[in-house]
Amino acid sequence: MRRLLLVFFVQVILLFSGAELLAQDLTPKYSNEFLSIGVGARALGMGGAQVAAVRDVTAAYWNPAALAGIRHKYEFSLMHAEYFAGIAQYDYLGFSSSLGDQNQIGVSLIRFGVDDIPDTRFLYDANGALNYDNIQFFNAADYAMLLSFARDFSDKLKVGANAKIIHRNVGKFAQAWGFGLDLGGIYIHKKMTLGLMLRDITTTYNAWSHNADLVRDIYSQTNNEIPVNSVEITLPKAIASIAYQWSLGKSFGLLTALDLETTFDGARNTLISSQTLSIDPRIGLELGYKQMAFLRGGLSNFQYIKDFQGQESLDFLPSIGLGVLLSERFQIDYALSDLGDVSESPYSHIFSVKVSLEKLKDEGKKFKAWQ
Repeated sequence: MRRLLLVFFVQVILLFSGAELLAQDLTPKYSNEFLSIGVGARALGMGGAQVAAVRDVTAAYWNPAALAGIRHKYEFSLMHAEYFAGIAQYDYLGFSSSLGDQNQIGVSLIRFGVDDIPDTRFLYDANGALNYDNIQFFNAADYAMLLSFARDFSDKLKVGANAKIIHRNVGKFAQAWGFGLDLGGIYIHKKMTLGLMLRDITTTYNAWSHNADLVRDIYSQTNNEIPVNSVEITLPKAIASIAYQWSLGKSFGLLTALDLETTFDGARNTLISSQTLSIDPRIGLELGYKQMAFLRGGLSNFQYIKDFQGQESLDFLPSIGLGVLLSERFQIDYALSDLGDVSESPYSHIFSVKVSLEKLKDEGKKFKAWQ
């Protein structure tokens, strides 16, 4: 096992060290960014600091290794959010089930899209007159399906992986298919949890195909470049995380979490940045009352902003949230968060519901889980 772990980490280091060279050729700096938004109102209320703090079915997205901590036979989660003042719709559906006493599987579906975009190519008829009846509508949407597997190796060590299938389409004009892999790990020591998530560990390839005939004439008239079929590559990123559960008397508990997301595609506008890598921290808090009601807060998206006078200041995105455990089976979570201050109504209301069925007995799992 030690030799296998050594070989694995050497491969990871070699892969990340070559990421900068690869980025110069085929990779845009921001690729498949809809998969960076996050799922679950609990997580978004905590600023996305979840790799070591996640406890439920949404772990399939944040860190599949944490699926091993689920103590129900079946668990479902639904989330809906609207961004950019309701223009973009974000939907998530997750399911997880135990497989024996050491394994957990999960399936997640994500859609991020803008619907009913007007196609005005034929707004003017052959006589040059406006004809609004000629306006058609199309959707631009990104889809992802995550197939997850987690395994318990001991009371302290949990490991998991995702296989991702991605589909992106822009109406009849273009579409892409992609595939990628994620790896995650959890290590538990008393009230402290350490987490590591390696996204797109093999790089994720999106193969784009364009129906250029639909736009060739109008692009030529407006001096735009005719789109061609291409490949877009998403580079790996690593997220290291630590979470600690504090006891505040008999009724209250406080969960604190810190995630450090590291990208390897050159300098980004993050708190820590260099030509080799950039580190973006996320901080989350969750105050719980008898494990039934929760108050959450988080800080994320740290950026340096310049004003019109050239003065630079550090900006960040705060978020807050609430959670209520209605019964052993049902939990409702709410978060007030957003992608960034880019619209007249920048913050978005996010709701998610979790359903847990058939709580497992102590003998249902070979190893213990953290609370």
